[in-house]
Amino acid sequence: MGRYTGAKCRLCRREGVKLFLKGDRCYSGRCAATRRPSPPGQHGRFRRRPTQFSIHLREKQKAKRIYGVREAQFRGYVEAAKRWKGVTGEALLRYLESRLDNTVYRAGFASSRDKARQLINHGHFQVNGRHTNIPSYLVQEGDVVEVKPESRDKLRESVKAAAERRPLPTWLTRDLEGLRVQATGVPNLEELDQAIEVNLIVEFYSR
Repeated sequence: MGRYTGAKCRLCRREGVKLFLKGDRCYSGRCAATRRPSPPGQHGRFRRRPTQFSIHLREKQKAKRIYGVREAQFRGYVEAAKRWKGVTGEALLRYLESRLDNTVYRAGFASSRDKARQLINHGHFQVNGRHTNIPSYLVQEGDVVEVKPESRDKLRESVKAAAERRPLPTWLTRDLEGLRVQATGVPNLEELDQAIEVNLIVEFYSR
């Protein structure tokens, strides 16, 4: 299955929560999830009692859509988390939070994760001084992510505008003048910008 190219606001309405997929629009009065909170489709306003399966499925779909990950990628993260020596759910969220596109977004260098992926794919970022255009690259503690020198003048204003809107998580240290961010620790799951019931996701894949 390829990348989703449909209306992003439709995904927020389907999950019943804001997923902040469209950047600044999600904070404005034009947000479709605020104006039309019912699920999309002609039967959206008629709610059925959810089954246990649908509750687990919806939580999994919500996490996938927040981080912009395809099913095969997401399952791979779940399998890797199961091999982790610790709590599977915490390991899964740390994998997702450590993705390069999420790091760029959480650092405030892009208005949405989709915009962060676009900037990375277009070669505007480097990790530890090396050009990196892979959004799924996992950022490790000590890694330095920065806008490459040739792109700084082009992106400086948009980066500063995005950075003002979002608080910086404690596991990142940011230098706005140098358009640089360093991972000084591991993602703190108490600082997630959106609530995810990760236990439901682990149970879904354990059926």
